[in-house]
Amino acid sequence: MIEIIGAIAPVFALIVLGHVLSRALLTSAEFWGYCDRLTYWVLFPALLFNKISVVPLDARFLGPYAGVLVGGFVAAVAFALLAARIAGLPGPIASSVLQGAARHNTFIALAVAERLYAANGLAIAALASSILIPITNIVIVTAMVVLHPSSGDGRAGRAIARDLTRNPLLVAVFAGLLFNVAGLARLPVLHETSDLLGRAALPVALLSIGAGIRIGELAIGAGATSLALAGKLTVFPLAILLLALATGLERQPAQIAMIFGAVPTASSAYALARQMGGDAPLMARIVTVETAATFVTMPLTLIVAGWVMG
Repeated sequence: MIEIIGAIAPVFALIVLGHVLSRALLTSAEFWGYCDRLTYWVLFPALLFNKISVVPLDARFLGPYAGVLVGGFVAAVAFALLAARIAGLPGPIASSVLQGAARHNTFIALAVAERLYAANGLAIAALASSILIPITNIVIVTAMVVLHPSSGDGRAGRAIARDLTRNPLLVAVFAGLLFNVAGLARLPVLHETSDLLGRAALPVALLSIGAGIRIGELAIGAGATSLALAGKLTVFPLAILLLALATGLERQPAQIAMIFGAVPTASSAYALARQMGGDAPLMARIVTVETAATFVTMPLTLIVAGWVMG
């Protein structure tokens, strides 16, 4: 318990520091916007490419690992869509609940995995990202088009396809997998450069996450926000735990998969909701409440999972 809490605490300390800096010293919204763009377009893709291009790929491990991660994601998607339908939520609200329940904050997941399991944990977490990022983007965007019929014309479909093909995270994942499958060793300059850039990705991203927190939103936790919380912080990790036990996944990759289930939804969910006609104010509340809640729920989830897995 002490080890897990001690490993996670610095991650959330950076998030808190980012919030304090955004209110007391670096108050320019433009500055944090540049940080977000730098992380999204340069630093994080460099990290993903660097780790995925050299991580060992064993089909005997990769199959069950992917099954556990995707199974958790599918369970969260199914829960969100079913709950929204039963509650009679309109499309824009339902899509925000979906994003809150089924997306994951990759930056926090990678940071926690590195703190708990060092370089090997970061590599396994990067592999998890390569599995979840493509399916999450495709499923969530497609579902939002269905939930928002007014945005589902041909032009919207072409715009979505264009955005997916030029998504820097997807490009980095596929480039890393291509290098890996081709058996290319670490290339001089390329891997050293991507390694240096990747080291900056997590601290900058965590500070930016803190800068985006709106304390005034924390009191809002009813209705649609509660459904998103239940999906992300209960259904997603519980499904991963059950699947990890069923497949006999080894303890370390199972715990890293649990990290992805236990993290809050992605900060970028707000931008996607605003772009595609979702309920953006609700999405902002969900992101803030989930990020705050995981200060408590993530250590507890990982401790319980570790106890259950022995």
